[in-house]
Amino acid sequence: MHFASLARLAAAAAALAMALAPHGASAQDQNKIKVGISVGSAEATFEVVKKVAAREGLEIQTVVFSDYLQPNAALAAGDLDANAFQHLPYLESQIKVRGYKIVPVGLTITAPLGIYSKKYKSIDQLPNGASIGIQNDPSNGNRALLLLQKAGLIKLKPGVGENGVNATPLDVIDNPKKLKLIELDAAQLPRSLDDLAAASINNDYAFKAGLSLQKDTIAVEDPRGRYANIIATRVEDKDKPWVKKLVHAYQSDEVRKFIESEFKGSLVPAF
Repeated sequence: MHFASLARLAAAAAALAMALAPHGASAQDQNKIKVGISVGSAEATFEVVKKVAAREGLEIQTVVFSDYLQPNAALAAGDLDANAFQHLPYLESQIKVRGYKIVPVGLTITAPLGIYSKKYKSIDQLPNGASIGIQNDPSNGNRALLLLQKAGLIKLKPGVGENGVNATPLDVIDNPKKLKLIELDAAQLPRSLDDLAAASINNDYAFKAGLSLQKDTIAVEDPRGRYANIIATRVEDKDKPWVKKLVHAYQSDEVRKFIESEFKGSLVPAF
């Protein structure tokens, strides 16, 4: 490897380390925090949140992640002060698996899950044996299967999919069209849509890929369901003054109006 390449790699690694490194401010300066968010719609929303928070004396630095595993790991490790990217069932599943001491402190938005397709305009058009992409993490995979069941494409075993019992493809007991359920990382689903008949895609990834919840879906989750997104912090921080400022800034009228005007129903304020 050339020395120039090594230097570039070292510089890139140093930049990433600086972005994620514990900044020490949350311990000494409660007016400066780091918040982990997902790539996509949250980036635009948090630009408004930052402005509102600044008027309350709180400076927010966002760290953008392209997957769903790192934001909680970074928060638990102390590299972030808070994150705002997940719904409560997903956080609960991560706590169960990884033992995180993380708690929800406020609601943000509801991002209805959609079944997207570039080839078909309705559920009825899906052919027998069609390949359907779904998320491979337990919480969002469960959402996808419930949505497919709601659309009449599959039937799940009684007692799974609700009340904290996540469904998997193994729980499908009726599949009249012999659909092939392909489990993929959530971030990969938009990129794989050309090779699939349809795919369950989370709103943030769909937004980033230029997909429209109104125009490109053949089935959509009820936005009034239990999958409202949250702001989360470590347990020991939940009662700190900056947490109240952060939640208040996000749940402001200014942010509400931005979400409603910018996303036009593809994201819905949950507060």
